[in-house]
Amino acid sequence: MSKIGFVGIGKLGLACAEVFAEKHEVRGYDIYPRTSDFVKVCGIEELVQESEWIFIAVPTPHAEGYDGSVPSSHMEPKDFNYDAVRIALNYINTYARSSKKVVLISTALPGSTRKHFIPQLDTQHQFLYNPYLIAMGSVKWDMVNPEMIMIGTEDGKWNGVAGELKELYNTIMQNNPRYEIGTWDECEAIKIFYNTFISTKIGLANMIQDFAMKIGNINVDVVTDALAHSTMRIMGPKYMTAGMGDAGACHPRDNIALRWLAEEYDVGYDFFDTVMHAREIQAKNLAEFLVIESTKSKLPIVIHGKAYKPDVEYCIGSYSTLVGHYINECGFDVSYVDPLADNQDQVVDAVNTPAVFLWAHNRKITYEYTGDQLDTQPYCSILPGSIIVDPWRKLPVDLPGIKVVHYGNTRK
Repeated sequence: MSKIGFVGIGKLGLACAEVFAEKHEVRGYDIYPRTSDFVKVCGIEELVQESEWIFIAVPTPHAEGYDGSVPSSHMEPKDFNYDAVRIALNYINTYARSSKKVVLISTALPGSTRKHFIPQLDTQHQFLYNPYLIAMGSVKWDMVNPEMIMIGTEDGKWNGVAGELKELYNTIMQNNPRYEIGTWDECEAIKIFYNTFISTKIGLANMIQDFAMKIGNINVDVVTDALAHSTMRIMGPKYMTAGMGDAGACHPRDNIALRWLAEEYDVGYDFFDTVMHAREIQAKNLAEFLVIESTKSKLPIVIHGKAYKPDVEYCIGSYSTLVGHYINECGFDVSYVDPLADNQDQVVDAVNTPAVFLWAHNRKITYEYTGDQLDTQPYCSILPGSIIVDPWRKLPVDLPGIKVVHYGNTRK
């Protein structure tokens, strides 16, 4: 049983700490009050002094307005904010009485560890960069069933502490993940380009959806299914269902940050601006379709799901609010219905008239890879005479008294 400390036990860190606590002695510290039945929440001095391993799981946020929930491709590119990481490292320097194994799991741009973090940390400590592939709503499952585990060392080679970290993970893993060893910089790049690759893949699938809406006689699922199963040259089916755009606290902001990196290192082009701009135009196209349906039917517009994904309260990086922005830009009002959304502005508990609904959440598509097969249940009563625009094309089209539009399928 190892002694582990988690600096940062917020929306992601706490779940990760609790996974470790099933097999190990785990302490946690956060600047905000936290409680846990499995992790000992304590002061930072106790955590540092009593822990052999110290995992830094603090946020590396973007500036306000850079999360992708509103248009951002026109804005000046910016790097992440690493203040919380620097503070965590300072805690270790201040309170450690012996050498610690320090593991940073927060997202950072390539070059950040070598440039910012290593010069700050006392040389007695051993440092690894080890970003996670976890997502809100399925953190604990993702933690023990990762596609890969990235371990970054100074020279990109296995060393003693990297081997110890692998053994530590072997005590909690449910699958048999591959381990990718690289330099700090390489593992920073693996993580952030993994995320932006997903954004690009989703953007491509939704581009096909846009063409389906413009040309007619195309069901986007016929096209994307064919592409998704083309494994000789195109990789697997995940993220090959057109629907709502890429969202959340990681992927949009990582693309935004990579715009800054492209400018900082003068690579000569900004591919990531194109990805983000396409994401915004796709949201605008969907918004304009909802406005047309609202105009024809004289019904209000309601977005079913404001948080960036089902079963999650966070609206950071929400594609729903991006669509809502463009609806407002067209001069139309929009309401949201979502029992969990942490941003309750414009959220309603009930819809008392027929409306044009955007079926933004589909939990089966979101979580099916974990084995979860449950469909999204309506967040409110949907009255007869309503129109549901389903960008996932999964709702039955013969709902009594309700018109269901499969956005992206224009077959006659």
